[in-house]
Amino acid sequence: MAKKETEKKEKTTVEEKVEKNTKKEVKKDTKKNVHEVVIKIDGEAWTKALDQAFKKKQKTAKVDGFRKGKVPREIYEKHFGKESLFIDAADSVLQDAYTKAMEESKLVPVVQPAVDLKSLNEDGVEFTFKIVTKPEVKVKKYKGLNIKPETVEVTEEEVEHELGHLLERYTELVTKEDGAVEEGNVAVIDFEGFKDGVAFDGGKGENYSLEIGTHTFIPGFEEQVIGMKTGEEKDIEVTFPEEYGAKDLAGAKATFKVKVNEIKEKQMRELDEEFFEDLGMEGVNSEESLKEEIKKSISAQKEMDAENKYIDAILEGVSKNVEVDIPEEMVEEEVTRLMKRFEEQMRMQGISLDLYYQFTQSNEADLRNQLEKEAYSNVLYRLMLEEIMNLEKIEVSVEEAEKEAEELARKYQMEKEEFLSQFGGIDMVQYDLEMRKTIELLKEANK
Repeated sequence: MAKKETEKKEKTTVEEKVEKNTKKEVKKDTKKNVHEVVIKIDGEAWTKALDQAFKKKQKTAKVDGFRKGKVPREIYEKHFGKESLFIDAADSVLQDAYTKAMEESKLVPVVQPAVDLKSLNEDGVEFTFKIVTKPEVKVKKYKGLNIKPETVEVTEEEVEHELGHLLERYTELVTKEDGAVEEGNVAVIDFEGFKDGVAFDGGKGENYSLEIGTHTFIPGFEEQVIGMKTGEEKDIEVTFPEEYGAKDLAGAKATFKVKVNEIKEKQMRELDEEFFEDLGMEGVNSEESLKEEIKKSISAQKEMDAENKYIDAILEGVSKNVEVDIPEEMVEEEVTRLMKRFEEQMRMQGISLDLYYQFTQSNEADLRNQLEKEAYSNVLYRLMLEEIMNLEKIEVSVEEAEKEAEELARKYQMEKEEFLSQFGGIDMVQYDLEMRKTIELLKEANK
């Protein structure tokens, strides 16, 4: 059985583990599954920590009459006080105190434990570790809920619609020899903008391809280009929006001197041999075979969407029959994970979180609140599935996990070791497989 909770430990290097002069106290918080573990470091262990702290401080301590790094302990303490060593000493024994707390309390945290400094003086240090453990989960019913997947169908209209998109993607632009700019044409223009007769920064372009109808320019600009002919020059009067990014132009009137160098119009492709060759789709050489391929693609996407909805419906249905008191710390940690995922998605689109907050007129607190419902469901479903997994005695062997890791590594074109490193190790592969087997069981048990 894969390990379900992994202790998260800060790595702190010290000369020796604190093996003695350590006192432990464990008490349960008033909330369920929240425990406080108090660890005290004193005696020889604390003396050694203070010595190490002094050696660290001594390297940079400046005292008149002594070279840097040569200040005696008693002189240092006289000038800076013994208290100046306490924080560094406490930092040096924190990891050992945490290890002791885990070993002696026998608790397994489900989120990163919080730590507070209870007391700190020349006699020793006391840490209070707040440890949240897995809550009790009762699943009263998870079979026979009669939840069925939706039937997937692909209509002729959907195929035609997608075919139209495909033809549009392969549309060619050809030079329009006669006539004027029309809606849908691409006008290749030179332009320069002036405010009060003075050219402004960022207002000039040459041979710029402007697709009429996309409204990518200032409101009113494209409409005035319509009707212009190749070689024609024209002054276009516009007013910048009040919310325009450049403050000196917001709400201002401006004149653009525009020249049309070329007009291009879209030419739809024919479903001919040349088009099928350009598509490069194996086995597609006619309108009939292309439509069949499109139908398969739409069907596959619909089936995937239907499968995801089906699983969501099952999880939601089962969750209504679950009793569990989820610690808020678990939800907060999941919110943080979702925040990081969202930030990465934004970064891939070239948008930072700060920029996102500006666009949406929101802040981090707003985003966290927005993600809280999803985070709660994620935690609830995970705890629920783990309990069903235990009830059904679903297990995955290391051999099965190793085979799965090899297949996934091949799928993503990675070395197995690299895949495992990114995925979280073989334990996570085991856990993922167990979760998937549990979901498959729920699908079969609730049709």
